[in-house]
Parts: sequence; structure tokens; C-alpha cells
Amino acid sequence: MVHIVDEDEDLRQSLVFLFESVGIQTLTYPDAASFLSEFDPAEPAVLIVDVRMPGLSGFPPQEQLLARDFPAPVIFCSAHSDIPMSVLALRQGAVDFLEKPYEPRKMLEVVQEQLLEATRLFARHRRRLEIRSRLETLTPREREVLRLVISGLSSQVIARRPGTSVKTVDVHRARIKVKTESESLATLVRDVLQNQITV
Repeated sequence: MVHIVDEDEDLRQSLVFLFESVGIQTLTYPDAASFLSEFDPAEPAVLIVDVRMPGLSGFPPQEQLLARDFPAPVIFCSAHSDIPMSVLALRQGAVDFLEKPYEPRKMLEVVQEQLLEATRLFARHRRRLEIRSRLETLTPREREVLRLVISGLSSQVIARRPGTSVKTVDVHRARIKVKTESESLATLVRDVLQNQITV
């Protein structure tokens, strides 16, 4: 899915025609507020946003999407772009900054490339949500033990902490494995580290 956020209705419709001519589904919005209230955060997508619009313009929506952990690639567009604006967009996570009027072939190339990237990003995002959900089943003490395991400490070293025995640590480790439905604690640690999840 491609979301097009632009106040120019003619431009929105021209992009719809361009994308649908090659089988790409699109949804359009006249302003950022409409998009933010209507989009489906679970659906893999690419977002095309005009930076200069009345009301909530390009950069604040991008910031809100980052805050919501929405992993869609964002392409910024403007008829009045400049280098500082482009640099800011890219620093905030945009994948490209295109000037209006669009060159259709360039737009299609960028969007098709980013749709493939969106599939990968959303699959990783779903995986992260799944791991976080499993970690939420842990007690504070189990989380603490898991953090120590992730830092590379053995049960014997963890047990040196006041009021803790190796047997107690091993019980916590076993419960962590069962609660998170992990093949092993090593697998869980790998998933947490690979997905950059805070325990």
C-alpha cells in the first residue's frame, strides 16, 4: 500500500493513476491529520508526504510515526525544496526527498524499491512486537535475571548477589524459557539482541 499525503488533489490523482497502472494500491489524504487518524499501522506501506502543507506539515507527522513505532519508509516531496530541508528529512529517517514536478519513472523506481523494503521492515516490526509481548509475561525479578543473562553472566555469577542461590537463578531461567515460549534461553537472548529490544 502507498499512502499519498498532499493538499493538491490533481497531484494525488496523478500519482494514483501512475501507481495503479503497475498494480500498486494507493490511499490518498488531503492533509496529515487525515492520514494520522485513518491509516492502518499494521499494514505494510510506503508514505509519500508533501513537506509544505497547511496545518500539520511534513515533519511533525514523521515525528509522530516514529513515536508510534510505525516502520513505513517515508518519501518527502516539495516544489520548494532546499538542501537544509532535504538534510533534515533524511536525518529524521526519510528514505528519499523528491522535487515536484515528479519524474514518473523516478517516482516508480523509488516507490517499488521501498515497497520491498516495507515488507521487510514490517515483518521485523511484527517480530519485535511478538517478542515484547512474550517478555511482558515475566515478573520484575525474571526480567532482572534475563538482563544479567543478556549481559553475559552465568548462573554462578548471578547467584553471588545477596539472597540468591544458583538453584534460584536456574529456576528463574527455566521459567523465563517457558513463559516466553523460547527454544532456549540462548535463542531468546539472540532475538532480544538482534531486534534491539530493551528488557
